[in-house]
Amino acid sequence: MAVFDIIAKDYDEWYKGGIGKFADQAETCLAFNLFSPEKHHRVLDVGCGTGNFSLKLAGYGCEVTGIDLSEEMLAQARHKAEGIKPEILFKRMDVYNLEFPDNHFDGVFSMAAFEFITQPGKAYSEMFRVLKPGGRLLIGTINRDSKWGELYLSKGFQENSVFKYASFMTMEQLKDLDRENLKGFGECLFIPPDAGSESISWEEEKRLSLTERGGFICAIWEKPL
Repeated sequence: MAVFDIIAKDYDEWYKGGIGKFADQAETCLAFNLFSPEKHHRVLDVGCGTGNFSLKLAGYGCEVTGIDLSEEMLAQARHKAEGIKPEILFKRMDVYNLEFPDNHFDGVFSMAAFEFITQPGKAYSEMFRVLKPGGRLLIGTINRDSKWGELYLSKGFQENSVFKYASFMTMEQLKDLDRENLKGFGECLFIPPDAGSESISWEEEKRLSLTERGGFICAIWEKPL
């Protein structure tokens, strides 16, 4: 059984209000500003989970394939995607052994999955393999060097969550996956995880960006022509 099978049915609840909803908005804004999804582009969503970003990519007209190891998460994703056009294809697949030919996708996208990938370099290489020349690959992950990273690394938090199986990267470690083809990077979620509802706003996010490190980081690479 995959780690996320046990929480699949409740996974989306966190994103429906408060800091969870804001985190989703901030992470989406950062990722899509870097990735620039385009209509009819064939995109692979690695570690798609319940399809949160697969649906958003499809909303831009992308032809999306979402992969994950958790059958329960994929079941939730398929349910959410019923009736969506263009149709999203969800498959159970291992990122270390992608069942696609070389140079197959216009874009490869992965959000909040690399925390649970034990060999990030190997995963990146396989994702880069299936990317077309000129295509872009984006990875978004929790920033180890932030208040969010501190929370997820704390013993008390890990004892009661799937994050006891997780590991985290800094921005420099994320860039190190491929310095040669790196095209951009950014951070968001400067608001801390313990912020009260009165402190959750874009104005506060902007203010804290001057002094704090973002809790979520993204980097994007481009495959040479």
